[in-house]
Amino acid sequence: MKLRLYHHADGARVAYREQGTGQPLILWHSELLSHRELVPLVAELEHRYRVVLPDLPLHGDSEDRPAHPYTRRWLAEVVAGFCRDVGGARPLVGGHGLGAEVVLEAIASGLLLPDKLVLMGNRLHRPGSREADWNAWLVAARAGAVPGADRVLMRAARIALRPQRGVQLSARGNPEAADVVRHALADVGGNANLARSWAAFARDRPTAPRRELLDAYGQMEMPVLLLWADEDPRHPVVGAEEALDLLPDGQLRIVPRTGYLMAWDDPVAVAREISAFCG
Repeated sequence: MKLRLYHHADGARVAYREQGTGQPLILWHSELLSHRELVPLVAELEHRYRVVLPDLPLHGDSEDRPAHPYTRRWLAEVVAGFCRDVGGARPLVGGHGLGAEVVLEAIASGLLLPDKLVLMGNRLHRPGSREADWNAWLVAARAGAVPGADRVLMRAARIALRPQRGVQLSARGNPEAADVVRHALADVGGNANLARSWAAFARDRPTAPRRELLDAYGQMEMPVLLLWADEDPRHPVVGAEEALDLLPDGQLRIVPRTGYLMAWDDPVAVAREISAFCG
């Protein structure tokens, strides 16, 4: 895949990979991972789309300098700017986990109007479920603003989040999923800048359920695909079912025998649902 860089208006950089020809299809990964989470989908989609896999700010090869605020609003602005620049005024956009949450924030704020939207497992309007590792990371990340603790925190992250965690996030125990975590944490050791940036993000991260999305769903008139795994305890299907009732043009598809890393559990089925929806 070709590596490229997008430069936002304030200088923030978003690294992304792309492959294939046709209409751009932008897919954002989940928290603490990188574009590699969705790489298995490329082989199944590249013959119909120019598949674009960006790294979220604070992740992978994207922006990690502490000069930026890393608030929810700022992330939405960067993601929206990227989508318009790479995908056009009405792009095809999808996301998983944190990537989906930031895309939803951009849409609810009026910053982004996609042609079609693919939402894979995320919190939506509900409280997080079984997110002990993610919540523990957010608590620890706040210490990154303390001088001397920043480098220690980044070294500890590599110890706490070992590659085996990727296998555990796969419903089928796919051993290759270990590479997802290994790649995501490859360069974090001793990265003080990244620690301070994560501290800013953690301070702004909402802990309460985002009930305002219940009102926003009714205003989202674009077609929306809720693409859910059936064995992901972090994102139970009940949240998707509640959102489906409020979306003007929504549909729900559940991929059997898949977990949090659904793209690694069954890339053919996941890509098939995305292709059928996006056309």
